[in-house]
Amino acid sequence: MQSNRFGGALRHPCASSCMEAGNHTEYRLHHQTVWFLYGFQGYIERPEHASPMTDTELTALLLLATATSFTPGPNTTLSTALAANRGLRGALHFVCAVPVGWGLLFVLCSAGLGAMVVAVPLLRWGILAGGLIYLLWLASRLARSSSLSEADSARLNVTFWQGVALQFLNIKAWMLALAVVAGWIAGRQDATERTLQILPLMLAFGFFSNLLYALVGSLLRGWLAGPVVDGVATGSRLLVFNRMMAGVLVLTALWMGISALGTTGAST
Repeated sequence: MQSNRFGGALRHPCASSCMEAGNHTEYRLHHQTVWFLYGFQGYIERPEHASPMTDTELTALLLLATATSFTPGPNTTLSTALAANRGLRGALHFVCAVPVGWGLLFVLCSAGLGAMVVAVPLLRWGILAGGLIYLLWLASRLARSSSLSEADSARLNVTFWQGVALQFLNIKAWMLALAVVAGWIAGRQDATERTLQILPLMLAFGFFSNLLYALVGSLLRGWLAGPVVDGVATGSRLLVFNRMMAGVLVLTALWMGISALGTTGAST
């Protein structure tokens, strides 16, 4: 670096232009990254004065999360059945898969996927049909499991990634994600911040609700193995329990189909 006759440092003639080019490149990379993450609707820049979620909004969100997470559905039914047949440890991978899968679904819905699914009837019906078929298939496998040894085999085995994928076929998960996006995120200047605030809260509800159902199932495991006849556990209670859980899955599938038909009829 050179100095002038007054003792001041002389800046290289291309220094300012290089700094401007670097800032411009960083600015473009930032915009492209945010566009990639937040998808079809474009991104909403961070507002200088983002309004925090009010107490009323938070209370309504907690009530919605409680009502949808802790009521029986495909996830809680499977968590209970897996823990009753395979123990709490054998159900934990599915308990963890539920919030992971729903979290991915929620982020995609907030990025615009939910609006696209609602706008394309063929895609919506494809998701519904896949969910119904999968639930009925699981119900048939569950209804035929009559002993703990059979449950430990592939007859009743839902892997972690199958649990994640199930959320994308679960109409109850879609309804919850779309309701949260429509009521708390869509059309707001601080949509990104709200998504990041709501996501961990909903993940916690998804995890602990399924963990609670799994704990109940694991506590029933010993009793379900009976009654004991001549020192041998017959597992007849387990067979009845599994068939009841299979019935719940079938009723859930019927509810999903009726709800979808009702929504379609209302929209037309």
